[in-house]
Amino acid sequence: MNKIEDFWQNYCEIEGLENIRYTETLQFGEKANLLTSLVMNEIKIATCLSYPLYEIEGNPLPKMGDYQIALNNHNEPVAILKSYAIDIYPFNEVPLDFALAEGEGTYEEWKEVHVAFFSRILPQYNLEFTEDMLTVCTRFEKVYPK
Repeated sequence: MNKIEDFWQNYCEIEGLENIRYTETLQFGEKANLLTSLVMNEIKIATCLSYPLYEIEGNPLPKMGDYQIALNNHNEPVAILKSYAIDIYPFNEVPLDFALAEGEGTYEEWKEVHVAFFSRILPQYNLEFTEDMLTVCTRFEKVYPK
């Protein structure tokens, strides 16, 4: 087994879970180490992604109760997250409390970081960032390590 599978199996053994799989692994953008440290300290309890990227990549939208394994910059597992709320908003209508739950500072700082990130990523898919682009906003809890 690899590090990710070992990490997941350890969690399942501790929690007595059987026949349950994690939905995906994820890295939080270009600053994965910084953002996973915020997750570990339970400052970052939410994340948002571009809805059009789900469509282009053919990935299913997250669901409540999904497990994700957060990875650091070296693709090593750091935490297991469990989604408890998923909402879709136009970028310019993401609620203040959600933006703050991402743990990256003020609403203005959150907006600046996300506009820059989406403006860099979306052109790789022949898409352009717009303020009314739909975003998938996921709230999660860190369930491992405790």
